[in-house]
Amino acid sequence: MSIRNAPTANGKEAARGLEKAAAKNERETEADMGRPLKKGEERFEERSKSSDGKGAGEKQR
Repeated sequence: MSIRNAPTANGKEAARGLEKAAAKNERETEADMGRPLKKGEERFEERSKSSDGKGAGEKQR
């Protein structure tokens, strides 16, 4: 849920906190790895391969 979709003030505050925590975690991970995390389609493919070594396209065949 995004901040603008949250129905209450508490929900909006919680969404903001979640976004900040996720951004902080991403920055820490990128710093540990020494490179930026992949985004979008590249990230999807990377995560798919990490689970079993096969890409998303290979799994559908």
